[in-house]
Parts: sequence; C-alpha cells; structure tokens
Amino acid sequence: MKRIRITVAYDGTDYCGWQIQPNGITVEEVLNRELSRLLGENIRIIGASRTDSGVHALGNAAVFDTETRIPPERISYALNQRLPEDIVIVRSEEVPADWHPRYQSCVKTYEYHIFNADVPDPTRRRNTYFVSYPLNLEDMRRAAGYLTGTHDFVSFCNIRTSVEDTVRTIYDLEISRQEVYGAGSGRDGREITIRIRGNGFLYNMVRIIVGTLLRVGRGFYTPEQVKDILEAENRQAAGVTAPPQGLVLVGIEYL
Repeated sequence: MKRIRITVAYDGTDYCGWQIQPNGITVEEVLNRELSRLLGENIRIIGASRTDSGVHALGNAAVFDTETRIPPERISYALNQRLPEDIVIVRSEEVPADWHPRYQSCVKTYEYHIFNADVPDPTRRRNTYFVSYPLNLEDMRRAAGYLTGTHDFVSFCNIRTSVEDTVRTIYDLEISRQEVYGAGSGRDGREITIRIRGNGFLYNMVRIIVGTLLRVGRGFYTPEQVKDILEAENRQAAGVTAPPQGLVLVGIEYL
C-alpha cells in the first residue's frame, strides 16, 4: 500500500464544490469515480481545501491510498485521459503513509479576479466578477494593510463555520490592476486581482474580505473602518460575500 498525492486544477463553474454532497456533482466525486475505475480499487481521496460551488483551483491537493503498480508519477497521465476537460491532474507523487493534506503546515495562496468595465465581457463571466462602478484601488490597498498579520478573523467568516479557533495569519494581501480590452464595445476594461497568502482561511473568509474591500473601493467604508470591522469580531460588521466565480485557489505550499 502506498499513499499518492495529486495536485489538481479545475474550473469549478459546473460543480457543486469539491466535497461530495447529495445535491449535485462535485470534483471529489469525479476523482473518486475515475481513480477507482483506473486502478480497479475502491478509492476515496482526502482533499486539502474544500472549495465552494463555482470556485476554481490551479493547485488544490489530495491524497489516496492504493495497491497499484503504476509508477506514482504516471498516474496523473493515465487519469487525465479519463477526466473531463475541466479537471486536470497537474502532478502525482508518492508521499509518506501518514502524510495528510489538512494536517501539514502550509501557506495557501488565493486570487480573486474582478473585471472592472462599463459593460460585461461574456468571455470572462466564468472566472471573473463583473463590477461596473469605479474602484479606488489606493483606498483598497490601505484597507488591506489592516488585514495583514495575525488576527482573529471571526468578522470575516461565515456564521455557519464550526471551527473554534478563528485566528489566522495573512502574510501578503496585494491588489493589482491590468488594462484589458472590453466586451466588443471599443472601451477598455481592467482586470483587478486581489492576491492573498496565509497559513489558512476560514469558511468564505477570502470572499468576505473581497466584498469588504469592494465596499472600500466604492467609498462606502473608509480604509480605517476595516480595522474597526476586524476588531468588532462580528460578521454583520463586514461587507457581503463576493460571488464564487472570481475566486481561484492558486496553490498550497507545504512547509
């Protein structure tokens, strides 16, 4: 028996998230099914990050145990022949038998992509959040500064979370802008990327941070109010949860 770690990329648009659930198809379900068929065993993977419905990934991680004689590094090639086009195994490798993707020290990196223009671009609708109003990026960057470091992020997590410890560390929170062509209107748009690195994230934490920063960008909050929201330790104090399609799990760096 050996334990295999796979790095998984996927377009989450047509999936009800990562974790198996009764109301629709999930990434975990597809991987379990196709791995079981490929290896002739009953495979049940363990994922590192249970992304929500509509959220994407470039580098999620998962492990499974198998008796197969297929070399670990070749499993990714064989599995990709069976998977739908919106799920890809980036790599496969053997890890120690007790290695667990959720119990290792790591740094996770997420990006949230916003298409900021006068009109939507239909080619970007699956992986960006369309925002038509002007955004003050300098104010958003100032607000982001209050969120870096180690804090109790209970104001920035869904009230349905079951975790007891809501303290997390954000190492970097960067906001960048790239000029892009708009949706056939002759006008330019901007893709705004909010990139966040931390030692872990609470349920919906990144999307609530984005929703709050957008309120700052519109002028509804001052940058200094984000510090007050953080210290309030009250979900109702923060902004709305940004929609899922703009969010991508870029990668997980195990330490």
